[in-house]
Amino acid sequence: MKAPLRAAVAPLAAAPSGLEYELTLTLPSDTGIIEEAILVVCRHLSAEYLSERAIRFNLRIALAEALANAILYGNRCDPSRSVQVRVRFGAERVEVEVTDEGEGFDPSSLPDPTQPDRLCLPTGRGLFLIRNLMDEVRFNEKGNSICMILRRA
Repeated sequence: MKAPLRAAVAPLAAAPSGLEYELTLTLPSDTGIIEEAILVVCRHLSAEYLSERAIRFNLRIALAEALANAILYGNRCDPSRSVQVRVRFGAERVEVEVTDEGEGFDPSSLPDPTQPDRLCLPTGRGLFLIRNLMDEVRFNEKGNSICMILRRA
């Protein structure tokens, strides 16, 4: 039996920098829940907040990669660990934060997957995609939380 996805959405009282709402999700460390989580997030981000293309393409792919990395590499598919997702959104931008319970890593230590000697290796491609699909990407100091920002065009 698949562990349930828990979600909540609420208005932000002290809306920082024009962000109006916050959606929070708690996911089990199970890659089978990724698509459901993406659907929940996208359902809340109507064209009022982002273009349909940005939601269907940029956000979906970046979020799928971030969730997969958190579950597979951060939590190592440990069922006792969960992944927290926080989506803050408003008229100007959407911020998606994905945090796992793992040890973290140094994102600058990943080699560039576009280098000729790395093209056939699977490591680093997800982060490469995220960085190229989102307007801004940040990690916390520990390296177990990624914040992805997509601005409204």
